[in-house]
Amino acid sequence: MRLGILLFTPIFLLAGVTLHAQEAVNAPEPAAAADSAANAELKAQLKAELLSEIRAELSSEVKTAVSKEADKPSRLTVGGYGEAVMTRNFFSDNYLRYISPDKYKNDKSHGRFDLPHVVIYLGYDFGRGWSMGTEIEFEHGGTESAFETEFEEGGEYESEIERGGEVALEQFWLQKSFSPAFNLRLGHMIVPVGGTNQHHMPTEFFGVYRPEGENTILPCTWHETGISLWGRAGDWRYEVMFLPGLDSDRFGDNGWVSGGAGSPYEFKIANAYAGAFRIDNYSVPGLRLSLSGYAGNSFSNTLSANRTGADRYKDVKGTVMIGAFDFLYDAHNWIVRGNFDYGHLTNSDKISQFNRDMPNASPSPKQYVGSDAIATEVGSQKIGRPANGTSSEDINYIESPYSQNSKTDFIDNIISIRNTYQGMTSGDASVSDWIEVVDPVLDTEVRNAISTAIEKIQACPAPFVDNRTAQAWKDAATYCNNDLVNALTKALTALSVEK
Repeated sequence: MRLGILLFTPIFLLAGVTLHAQEAVNAPEPAAAADSAANAELKAQLKAELLSEIRAELSSEVKTAVSKEADKPSRLTVGGYGEAVMTRNFFSDNYLRYISPDKYKNDKSHGRFDLPHVVIYLGYDFGRGWSMGTEIEFEHGGTESAFETEFEEGGEYESEIERGGEVALEQFWLQKSFSPAFNLRLGHMIVPVGGTNQHHMPTEFFGVYRPEGENTILPCTWHETGISLWGRAGDWRYEVMFLPGLDSDRFGDNGWVSGGAGSPYEFKIANAYAGAFRIDNYSVPGLRLSLSGYAGNSFSNTLSANRTGADRYKDVKGTVMIGAFDFLYDAHNWIVRGNFDYGHLTNSDKISQFNRDMPNASPSPKQYVGSDAIATEVGSQKIGRPANGTSSEDINYIESPYSQNSKTDFIDNIISIRNTYQGMTSGDASVSDWIEVVDPVLDTEVRNAISTAIEKIQACPAPFVDNRTAQAWKDAATYCNNDLVNALTKALTALSVEK
């Protein structure tokens, strides 16, 4: 009995506990309910705070990403500049002012308005080292029909389909950059010869016009289609370029080879090729020292090089060689710039004669090149052709016939030879100074030949148009074409001999 009672009792008690627990669930006490509500409220509050922090963090990350993207340089770059200039020049505007400066030194001042350059730049970075650059330049207001004074034709007025300027695509290239020290560029680009070509932005030269020296005798801005390698390592920068040679039938006595880079055709003749280079050094803080050069043949770069009767020119190359040094010092509140250029053209006499014989329909200016060439022009063409010729074309080939200024023009031409050889003012370093050192007898011969040529022309009857067949004019032509040319050729030979 006792055992049975003992077994029953625990079972009953277990059942009672189970029943009590079930009742607690079904009927919660007031304190437990309050705790549950507080927990729910706490959870909701924590959830709200977490959501707020997540939103703030995401917003910050988005703002950072947007800021970084905004700070990135754009793949497309657009730029440019323009120059609007009003000048008042206190020197003569006569086209002969450099040939006979004494005659025009007291001329009145003259003013001009001009738009020398208006330039638009477009560039694009394709990524992975690939980029593109373009430069479109409008010079002097663009192009339209206008009259201009033709320097090479005795200052005569000539109608041109332009307004003293041009619209030019100066640069259009594609570049692959492998490293700062090695970049490959292909297309139409600036030829890095001379300080003005390499640094032609308005902030890179003094005044409002580009330096007259390089801007007159060299193509400026000089741009050609070719291949270029360039880079910078430490204090050194280099550039080498392969390009088409200059066109010799575009050369002239007023601007030497400056016209040879252009082309009157829809394409650029490239029968002959050339090379250019530039080296810059930045070892001294604030100082840049630069050396550049160019070499290439020019005579074959003309459509008429193989015309009938051109066999006598088969050995003519017309090699153009240019060496240039320029520098910039920009430090301690000082800016100092300078440049020195030297050029040489082989076969200038034959090129001059070839150009003067170009067909009338040719777009080339048909000018002489070099001092001896000027003498040949005066002797055989300007005087000799009307004086000795018999055809109507020969007779009508008279410079300045209506102004009856031919005689003055001829004398001015010879004076330009004298200025080239002896210098324009007393004390100037000149070719004569060098010839006098190496061959004083030859120097005297050249000086006397120039003076005699001027005297012979001065002794001729004027006006030339009415006295072209006079013996004095024929003698003057013969002297210029023979004696003067021979003396100048000797001087040129002496300059070419290494001492």
